[in-house]
Amino acid sequence: MNNREQTIPGPEQEPSSPGEGNEPVWTYRGYRIHPGEFITAMVHLYRGEVSRANAWRTRLDATTNWAVVATGAAISIAFNKVSGHHSVILINMFLVTLFLFIEARRYQYYELWSSRIRLMETDFFAGMLVPPFKPAWDWGESLAENLLQPHNHISNWEAFGRRLRRNYIWIYLIIGASWAAKLWLHPVPASSWQEAIQRADFLNIPGLFLFLIVGGFLTAMAFIAILTRPLQEASGEILRRDESAECGEVKAEADAMLKNREGIKAWFRPEGKRDQNLIHIITSKPDQISREILVQMNRGVTQIEGRGKYTDSEKTVLMIALTVTEIPSLKEIIREVDPKAFVIVSPAQDIMGGGFSPIER
Repeated sequence: MNNREQTIPGPEQEPSSPGEGNEPVWTYRGYRIHPGEFITAMVHLYRGEVSRANAWRTRLDATTNWAVVATGAAISIAFNKVSGHHSVILINMFLVTLFLFIEARRYQYYELWSSRIRLMETDFFAGMLVPPFKPAWDWGESLAENLLQPHNHISNWEAFGRRLRRNYIWIYLIIGASWAAKLWLHPVPASSWQEAIQRADFLNIPGLFLFLIVGGFLTAMAFIAILTRPLQEASGEILRRDESAECGEVKAEADAMLKNREGIKAWFRPEGKRDQNLIHIITSKPDQISREILVQMNRGVTQIEGRGKYTDSEKTVLMIALTVTEIPSLKEIIREVDPKAFVIVSPAQDIMGGGFSPIER
């Protein structure tokens, strides 16, 4: 199968047209682009992603500010000599928890843009600083997958736990201490623990039961902060990655890759490989469809001769390997050339060589 050649991006001395001589061009996935054009496009994409990440980072800070301001206001009202009541602090605890959920969701969106920025920094810009320019072979595929099919790169638990450890655990500690101080010291110091617990009575809820609820809630938050600490899929964080033997193996592998000058793949992403498919097209117009696929999609096609047993007539079968995002273009070509064609799309476990992953890896 003569699929288009995937070349690791790098400038090559190759004539881009008969009249341009040996001007360097950028060969990437079968396309020939001048290095300046490719780098300019990447720089503009990088600047755009940085702008979006900054916008979501500002939203994160805004949510934390809401929690801090609400906590300060609730404590001030609770310790008011005339109308202060400890229930204001408990209502504020509910509001702060709501802000934490909102911030965790915003953090997931921020991480989406941040992961693209880190991918370009680690696999493109860092690769340019280590001659010869040989970044990870799948970095372009990873970035394309991220752009075509955006999805959260970190789980809800990691986002929630990370924001809890960074900011909200301290807010909860202040809320808990303020509530205890309100019950014990205000408006006058309590003479015993029983009196403090009685002051916690609210509506028809006994003070002891309320103490157990608040204590259990704060303990649960502390456990979440601890249990989610090993989750380290966030690309925008400065994280220690030398705390396990597995990380040691990754470091050794990275050192070996550096010796071979093949670049170091970013730790926060898997290999970028979109879903791959093998397509069989049974058509009466194989030459026209093959020509359009070669010209429009820059993909190779293999022609197989067969026989339809239902009609006992000769049939031509075209076989082509594509990624999932290329299938709509193929359907459009078939719809225009031969609407009566019979098409079979089968998922492929792996496709190597000829525009896909290298065979030697």
